[in-house]
Parts: sequence; structure tokens; C-alpha cells
Amino acid sequence: MLGDCCFRRRRRVSDDSLDPVLLVSGIGGSILNSRDKKSKWEIRVWVRLFLADLEFRKKAWSIYNPKTGYTECLDKNSEVVVPEDDYGLYAIDILDPSWFVKLFHLSDVYHFHDMIDMLVGCGYKKGTTLFGYGYDFRQSNRIDKAMDGLKVKLSTAYEASGGRKVNIISHSMGGLLVLCFLSLHNDVRNAFFGAPGCINDALLTGLQFVDGFKNHFFVSRWSMHQLLIECPSIYEMLPNPTFAWKKQPQIHIWRKQPGGKEKASPVKLDSYGPNDSFALFAEALKNNVLNYNGNTVPLPFNFSILKWAIGTHQVFEKAQLPDGVKFYNIYGTSHNTPFDVCYGSETSPIEDIPQICHTMPVYTYVDGDGTVPAESVKADGFAATARVGVCASHRGLLCDKTVFKHIQQWLEITPENSQLKKTSKVIDDM
Repeated sequence: MLGDCCFRRRRRVSDDSLDPVLLVSGIGGSILNSRDKKSKWEIRVWVRLFLADLEFRKKAWSIYNPKTGYTECLDKNSEVVVPEDDYGLYAIDILDPSWFVKLFHLSDVYHFHDMIDMLVGCGYKKGTTLFGYGYDFRQSNRIDKAMDGLKVKLSTAYEASGGRKVNIISHSMGGLLVLCFLSLHNDVRNAFFGAPGCINDALLTGLQFVDGFKNHFFVSRWSMHQLLIECPSIYEMLPNPTFAWKKQPQIHIWRKQPGGKEKASPVKLDSYGPNDSFALFAEALKNNVLNYNGNTVPLPFNFSILKWAIGTHQVFEKAQLPDGVKFYNIYGTSHNTPFDVCYGSETSPIEDIPQICHTMPVYTYVDGDGTVPAESVKADGFAATARVGVCASHRGLLCDKTVFKHIQQWLEITPENSQLKKTSKVIDDM
């Protein structure tokens, strides 16, 4: 894609000549505030260092409403909102922007921060050529509020830049959000994203999700698990049964057989593929409840959300790149990434399926970024202008210098002496 690998003479340009960039975060990658419906007072519930689990349980736990398609807070006096400060960049920059985090530079919650700094250093100006889009990642990727919000943000970037085409850089589940938008709209130019992979264990124990964030976000595994069961976005990231996997992801369970020692083999290994796993989820979660303000709230596997998620998969499959849109894919490699998951063992089998939810699973691994398999992240179905594997973790992609070099190349910009320069490293028709 580099043509004859020659460079044009560089020339100085102003930030007014840059096409705007919109950064779209993924799951867990936006600050979420709880806002009191009467007083409008807000408190951050994701991410926070102090009193994290307590506030998360009080304000973030939710229940799905099949009539609206939204998951709604159990606290009826509050609602979850995403801050819009700094042209949408605040919500996806440092996920816990408290003085303590900044003082000790707890980089684990520095999300798009380094990329924002890189783009500003290349001449992008917040509110003119640089914008962010954070959203309530508990909700469906195709829900009206998310789609309308993205459309408004694109329109804002388009108008603020004087009618220039908008480039989208999305991360993780943000790729699915953009995929839904492509299916339902066509207002996109360039997109650099990777779609997430399977999340087999998230609904059963919550461990796969928490491990994907390296357990740095201060919320207990069980608290997160109880939230995820009512999140349409999680159901939309379950393995797609129609995808032509090289090898389908499996859930394995060592089960104790009725009759015990009277049988030739007292234990049996059962395996479940994407099509079989829904019945397993239903059995495992049939007695699942949470206690909220003294009330017991049943949280079984939610077939209403599953039905919605199947509809979302159909939206994914209809997505096409509009004419003139170029797609680039950067994905992480060289990290052990969970794929198959196993509960119990031959010597310590599972006696009752709901026991799974309180069991530490064992994974088999494939190549990827530690969270998303490389095979899955390339399964967008588009004819990419370029696909680049980078040795980086899932969140590490957002601060990786090699990733930055590729983005600078594709955007045709490079920082030099704090002045913006243009380069022809990418062929002219890009």
C-alpha cells in the first residue's frame, strides 16, 4: 500500500487542512456517571478507585426492559449518563480522573489518553478536528440512543471542521457500534477498528471480562457478573454460530454422573459449542439472584436479551462499506488469549450445573491480544485496505507506538518539531 515507497517533499499545513478524527471507545472504555433524576447531582460509578464496588452495586446494577430494549437502573431515582466534557474526549481519556490517579499516574486507567496526546501533537485541535464518543456500554450496540449519539457526534465533527470528511478510530466493541452504524447509516469515511471476539465465560462467572481488564478497575468479579447478565452488549458478543471458525470455541464441563462409582466412569466430559451453550447458560443461571436494598431480584439467563442480540447479529451481517470508504484493521498478537473454557476436572467434577458460577474456569489459549482472538478481530467481513498485527495487549493497543505510526501513516500526518507536516507515505488516492 506504500506505492513506490517514495516521499513527496513535506510541506507545512495548518490544522484547518486536517480531516477530523472521532475516537470511539469499547466496552468498559467510557466513564459512567450516576445522575439523580431530581437534583441532577452526579457521581462517577465507572471507573473509580475509592468505594468502587459499593457505588457500582448501588448505582450501576440494572435490569433489562424488553419493552424498551434498554437495561435500566435498579435505583429508580437515578440514571446512568456519560459526561460530554471536552468535546466527548473527557469520558474516554483517563477513566478515573481523580487527583490521586493523576498524582501517581496509575496508567491502567489511562485509556485513550496517549492517543489523544499523539493526535494533538500532530496538529489536531479538540473541538475542531478531534472529538470523542463515549456511551453507555451496558446497552445494545444498535440501540437508538447509541446510534443517534454517534450520528450527532459525526455531524458535529463534520460541521466544526468546515464540512470535511470524518475519520473514525474505534477500539474493541466500538467496532461493533460502528458496524451497526454502517448497517443503518452510511455517514462514515475511514474506520480503524477490530471487532471483539467471543465472551464465553462472562455470563457464567464474570472472570473472563474482569481478567480482560486485568482486574484493575476495582469492581469485584461477582458484582461485574451480576451486571453483565442484564447487558445486551454482552449477549451481542457471544460466539456467532454462523461464523466459519477454524475451530469453534467450546465450553467443557467435567460432570459427575448419577450413580457415581457404580458406573465404569464416574465422571464425563461434556462439550458445548455456540449453538448448544444457550441451554447451558439457562441451566447454570436458573437460581441466580442478587440482593438489592433488601430485595431479592432474580437474574436468570435472559432469553429476551438473547432474542434482541440475534437481531443485532443480523444487523452486523448486513453492514457494508459505502463507496469511497476505506477500512483499516489493527489487531493485537503474541498474547495468550482465552478461547475454550473448562469447568471442573476429572478429579474434581461439577456435581450441579449452577455450581459453575462459583467455579474458577481453566482456559485454553490462542493467539490474540489477551482478550480478543486474532481470528475474531479480523472477522469484520470487509475488504480492508490494510490489516496489521501488532504485538500489543487489548488495551495496550491504545498507547502502542507502532500503532501510532500506522495511524499517522494512514492519516498522512507526522509530528516534527511540534509542527504538522504532510507526507505521501500512503498512496495518493487514500
